[in-house]
Parts: sequence; structure tokens; C-alpha cells
Amino acid sequence: MNRFIFSCALSLLLSACAVTDVSTPSSSPAALPLVKAGSPNPPRSILYVGNSFMYYNTSLHSMVNQLARASNDPRAAQHRSTSLTISGAGMDWHDLESYLRPDGLGRYSFVGDNEVRFNPPGRQYDSVMLMDCSQCPVHPTLSKVFFEYAKRHSVTARSKGVEPMFLMTWAYEDKPDMTKGLADAYTEAGKQNQAHVIPAGLAFAASMAKRPDIALYVPDKRHPSLAGSYLTAATVVASVWNVNPVGSKYTAGLDVNVARHLQEVAWETSQRYHAR
Repeated sequence: MNRFIFSCALSLLLSACAVTDVSTPSSSPAALPLVKAGSPNPPRSILYVGNSFMYYNTSLHSMVNQLARASNDPRAAQHRSTSLTISGAGMDWHDLESYLRPDGLGRYSFVGDNEVRFNPPGRQYDSVMLMDCSQCPVHPTLSKVFFEYAKRHSVTARSKGVEPMFLMTWAYEDKPDMTKGLADAYTEAGKQNQAHVIPAGLAFAASMAKRPDIALYVPDKRHPSLAGSYLTAATVVASVWNVNPVGSKYTAGLDVNVARHLQEVAWETSQRYHAR
């Protein structure tokens, strides 16, 4: 069953499961120190594990990479990442044990002119970013599963020397009251598992309050528009590396003023959330 899920994730969603390598891993697993998002020693390699909220707009990890490279912080600019997503997935759909097996995901990368580089054997990631399905953390039936797998995956990750973190997702556009429930659930999961939480959902709410004219959703009122993905990426950069994205020249093709607003909201939200 585990192999089946893993095969589906890679074969059916190949376009959503991309590897972007912008740095060279350490020469041995022992040389990769335990790191923590938001600390002076933040992640240098991240595995994104989620669903369509992550893979919209050429993938969240790709947009984070672009923003990170545009920053003046080498810790962010030199990180590498892989995205593994399944459409509609909850956290319990993902076989994290399989994903983090040695010499599996991230075993090789494409660099330069389609040159294949085999990375040093062993652990390939020092952090994993987890998210649940859009309503699972607040669903009357599935909320228990959310907390169960937040704990289970945190234990699995740490057993592999990988630090877990959670991406707090956003309310549906037509159901803004979801914001508090999602924020509370992800915050509690972070506390229970001593894991970093990225407050993307709160950033969505803050942006909607200030600039409702900026569309953060596609017509289904669930998935992120380009602006929504950009806001999420900016919040990741602000939260994980404590890097201020305001003024970044990378705008993902958005109007400069729109991008500036989203950068400011991401930074303000992250600073406010982590100061609590």
C-alpha cells in the first residue's frame, strides 16, 4: 500500500512533484545538523508535503525559491527543496516514512544544462513542511485525524533526523469564519509537537481585510490565485528564515504595488504571529 501511494504521487502528479536544487548537500548525514525554522540555524533543505494548495501556480516551493534567491540572506538563497503533492490529500494520505527513506527522494538533482548530479548518500532533507486538506483540521470527523497525523509524522520525521513544520492554510473565500479554527488547530499542533508553524492562513485574512480588491483565490474560492500563492511564498520566507521580503524584485509577474502589499502583509503577519 505504501509503495502504491508513493508511486501514485510520482506518476500521476509528476508535474507537481518537482526538484529544485540550488545548493550542494553536506557530504554525509552526520554533517547535516538538526535545524529549526525561524531560528538562527534555519533549514537548508526542505521537503514540501501536501496537496493542490501547494502545487498551484508552478508550485509553492518554486516560488519560495525565487523569493529566497532574490533576498540578501544566503541561508535562504542557498536552500534546496523538493515538492511532493497529491491532489485532495490529507496528511494521513502521505507515507512520510517512505518519503524520507535514505537514498530515495532527492537522490539526484538536475543542475546546469540538464546535467544530472547524484547527491551524497543518506538523509537528503533537514526539514519537512506538512499541511492537511483544506478543511480537515476543522472538520468534525477529520480533526482528530489531523492531530493524530501531525504527531505521527512529527515522530517519524525526527526519527530520521528531520525537523517537522506545519503550513497553516487559509479559509475559503466564502467562509472567512474558517480562519480562526484553522489558525487555532495549526497553532495547537505546533505546540503539541514543538514544531514551527507558518501563518499563511492569517496572512490571507490580513490581506483580505486591507485590500479586498486583490484576488487571492481562483473562481472556486478555495485554491490560491497567483497572488495567493505569492503571499504564501512570501510568508514562508518571512517565517522560516526570518527574512523581510518587502522590496523584493521578484514579483512573479504581479503588479509591483500588489507584490509590495503582499510582501508587507507576509512580513507583518509573520512577525506578529511569532512574537506571541
